[in-house]
Amino acid sequence: MSSRSSGASEGGSSGMTLAAKLAKLHTTPAPIPEGYAKPVFGFPKTTCCGDTPQPNDYKESWADFYVQNRLLAILQKCEGNNGKDAEFRSLVEKTVNAVVPRLIGDDHLNGGKGIDPVVVHGDLWSGNKGKARIGGKGAVEDVVFDPSAVYGHNEYELGIMNMFGGFGKSFFCEYHNICPKTPPVEEYQDRVSLYELYHHMNHFCIFGGSYRSGAVSIMKKLNQKYGS
Repeated sequence: MSSRSSGASEGGSSGMTLAAKLAKLHTTPAPIPEGYAKPVFGFPKTTCCGDTPQPNDYKESWADFYVQNRLLAILQKCEGNNGKDAEFRSLVEKTVNAVVPRLIGDDHLNGGKGIDPVVVHGDLWSGNKGKARIGGKGAVEDVVFDPSAVYGHNEYELGIMNMFGGFGKSFFCEYHNICPKTPPVEEYQDRVSLYELYHHMNHFCIFGGSYRSGAVSIMKKLNQKYGS
């Protein structure tokens, strides 16, 4: 595969690195759904992240979508699979009520200007990337697969990427040169942690066990910093 970030290579490869391809995806505006006057957050179909069906009914607010369609939806599934857990529910509710508005609220994110929904893969861990020929033709290049697609905040993608690793410093430097961090930039890493939380909860829902502690650790840290 070519290491160039743009242009075309011999054999029909795009010549783009995975970082450049992801940045291009994340700068692709979501379409306007029927019945709406502008792009909104969600997806026209239910998608799955692992074994978990995800409700994707449209919301005009990204914060509302993340609360209702991700955090509270997966909390309900966690309780269905693992039983009631008063401490866990309390932490999720505190996160929803205090941390989410503080970090990704519509009047806060991007200086209160809000964000535009873009196309997000939704389950981009290292096991869902590889190298292949597109359509079986051309040169071998970086590809991703097994999406859990949603029209959302581009940084939502980075939660599971951060959780499992496999994407190095140079990857993110190239990515952010094309797709800059959302203001306030100083809260970027905490937003990524907030988005990573969903995937810890989803893994706890599916597999149980130690994934609970990962979710609890993130929630306690964010609530200590933003919950008061």
